[in-house]
Amino acid sequence: MAVSEFKENIMEVTKIEHVTRVFKTGKVETSALSGVSLSIESGEFTALVGPSGSGKTTLLQLIGCLDQPTSGHVYIMGKDVSKLNRNQRADVRRETIGFIFQFFALIPTLTAYENVEMPLLLSGENANKRRERVTELLESVDLGDRAHHKPDQLSGGEQQRVAIARALASHPALILADEPTANLDTPNGKLIMETMTRLNQETGTTFVFATHDPRVISYARRVITLRDGLVDANSHGEKIDLGD
Repeated sequence: MAVSEFKENIMEVTKIEHVTRVFKTGKVETSALSGVSLSIESGEFTALVGPSGSGKTTLLQLIGCLDQPTSGHVYIMGKDVSKLNRNQRADVRRETIGFIFQFFALIPTLTAYENVEMPLLLSGENANKRRERVTELLESVDLGDRAHHKPDQLSGGEQQRVAIARALASHPALILADEPTANLDTPNGKLIMETMTRLNQETGTTFVFATHDPRVISYARRVITLRDGLVDANSHGEKIDLGD
């Protein structure tokens, strides 16, 4: 492999090549993706947008190794994950990808601290490093004083900030967020997007989020529009200046 090709591959966090995804219910087939090709480079802050049924959530699930394409290839950090078995895909998720879900997906019996700590426990991190990392992350999302509160003692915006901290715990190369502000009011939604944008800029972690909310889309530096299972538009914008 040429040096230039090696550098290019390292820069691509994910690459999608001619991906289709067909779902079968009995004898009925529904095509969610119809031959999508795109790449996302390190450090991008990208929105996947489109109407209901456009394929954006399906594409996010394929990038996140939560599903497999019917045909085509999905590469994560240069590795073809398309044909990996369930355990192999779980390894890729644990080592490379963090997730932020629409409904927060926090463990209700655990505190904010313990929820953020969970990925580090699963990866075998020692106690001192876990404590340092969790404390650092909770402070980075302005929740240092809420570390010992359980989810039902936190507001929706606070729960989503815990979810962001948890997603970043294992230093993933890629964060995937599915409608991260859908269950939040406008002020909390704005705070979540400002937090994600700031962390993207500070850490260089790649963020890809699916949304239909124009207010959320405005934060993206790249917008990939899907329609009828195909890429309809792919635009790059300027970096967001959060101001004061």
